[in-house]
Amino acid sequence: MMDYIREPDAIYAKSFEMISRVEQLQALPEAIRPVATRIVHACGMPEVLGDLRFSDDIADAVAKALAGGADIYCDVETLRYGVMKHLLPGGCELHCRISAPDVAAHAKRNRMTRAAAQIDLWGERLAGQIIAIGNAPTTLFRLLEAIDAGGARPAAIIAFPVGFVGAAESKQELADNPRGIPFITLLGQKGGTAMAQAAVNGLAGGLNT
Repeated sequence: MMDYIREPDAIYAKSFEMISRVEQLQALPEAIRPVATRIVHACGMPEVLGDLRFSDDIADAVAKALAGGADIYCDVETLRYGVMKHLLPGGCELHCRISAPDVAAHAKRNRMTRAAAQIDLWGERLAGQIIAIGNAPTTLFRLLEAIDAGGARPAAIIAFPVGFVGAAESKQELADNPRGIPFITLLGQKGGTAMAQAAVNGLAGGLNT
């Protein structure tokens, strides 16, 4: 038998303990460390902490929103499936309609991605809710456009779109001008559903497994 840790809880504990020694993590506000720990755990790259941007009230805003009955709206199904439901309050629902026929039709009609089309169709339902983006920069761009046009204001934006076209730009726009909405994001091209899942799980339940 090869010598390695087999027990899931032990793997989590060892991983989190190793990440806790990262100098950049210790420099972060205490309330954001569980979130940052999960993000590093998801990607295996402590260096991303240098590009992490967040509002001072993001942890409190997500906690209050969830306690008040907010749902979480996700840009892609892989993000929705990766959120640990046992960390969420009873009654909290996870939404994603990227595969719905009306979303596809709206996207084709308006020459936009299906991820962005969801924002249009969700409309006022996003007011006071939590928005989680782990794949499509167009979702974040469209959300910010809708807010600028007087649309629904979410309780918090968790934005980790990834890629070479629009990802860095959309996240920079959010960081530069969050429109008074609590947020967390990662500058640059890096991101993805695993990091977004980690951020949601960290904000919802800290380091509880």
